[in-house]
Amino acid sequence: MTMLSERVSQSAFDGSRLRVVLLLDLQDGAQQRFLTAYEHMRNQVAAVPGHLSDQLCQSIENPSQWLITSEWESAPPFLAWVNSEEHVETVRPLHDCVRDTRSLRFSVLRETSGVHAPQPAVLKSGGLQPSPRVGDGVVRHALTFTVKPGSEQTVAKILSGYTSPEAQVDDMTRLRRTTLFMHGNRVVRTVEVQGDLLAALRHVARQPEVRAVEEAINPYLEQDRNLDDPQSARLFFTRAALPAVHHLAPPGEQHGERERHALLYPAKPGCGMALARLLAGQDEAAADSPGSHIDSSTIFQRDDIVVRLVDVRSPLDVDPSAAMGTNGLRKAGVLARLLDTEALGIDDSFSDEKAMTRLLESAQMSLITDRRAR
Repeated sequence: MTMLSERVSQSAFDGSRLRVVLLLDLQDGAQQRFLTAYEHMRNQVAAVPGHLSDQLCQSIENPSQWLITSEWESAPPFLAWVNSEEHVETVRPLHDCVRDTRSLRFSVLRETSGVHAPQPAVLKSGGLQPSPRVGDGVVRHALTFTVKPGSEQTVAKILSGYTSPEAQVDDMTRLRRTTLFMHGNRVVRTVEVQGDLLAALRHVARQPEVRAVEEAINPYLEQDRNLDDPQSARLFFTRAALPAVHHLAPPGEQHGERERHALLYPAKPGCGMALARLLAGQDEAAADSPGSHIDSSTIFQRDDIVVRLVDVRSPLDVDPSAAMGTNGLRKAGVLARLLDTEALGIDDSFSDEKAMTRLLESAQMSLITDRRAR
């Protein structure tokens, strides 16, 4: 039996404080505009529940390089804020001042203060990450967007027919796997990157074959975008971002065939984070269940869209309840209260295995393409 602490894992739900680091490279002559935009942003952020503090720093070696750090009670309130339309509008003036940005997010594991340093009361909020998590050097991310109804087959054909880009980005970064699914008119693209996610995404965006695909699906998108306009492209991909909030997998290299599936969980308004937390807890509880056919799981969440990616050793419908991430009637009842079953076209009664089978069939996304680096 593998202890949970020994598994490859990440989670936004361990209750630990969160440190967010934003690295910025300012455009020439933009310092005053940047400071004005920052003052507006920090006043907005200060009122967000869960926000504790922030700092603005300027490099002593290169005045064009700036750093914004913020601390949060835990990851969920930050993710709710950073994925909101309010955040998109708040940071828009900031992006107009910068050449490049890079965002890093860390759970607080340990902290040390000097004997003469004051102990701010604000640091009493939130906890510390209880123990180090075991990583595998892979960053997991997803994008999601919708296409115009009636264009689904055309879009699926376009998205499945392109030539894979070069997997090696640089000496430190490599594309490992890209999997694309559709459910109705919603597209979900999941990526696994060894190394730097941002470098990989920029590498992919520069590839002619990928650019051609993106241009080909433009007429079918429900949200307009212009890839020749950096602000329009950035806005689209900001809204399309579907961050990974939980991941669990056995340690070490996995051998044998695994089938990959994606399940869509549209949440009732305001329930997306609670639904993702429920699924994360169920996956952790089931991690060492004897005979479980689920090898690994990753949960992505933004607003009221939750997607669960699972790799299984046997057909998904062998155990519909386990496949959906619920164990027992009580948890199924909780899922029913959080899930927008009308969006899936089913009722909200998950009282038996037949009902769970119907739910599984309704939630399962169609695989369009699954590409692994060679």
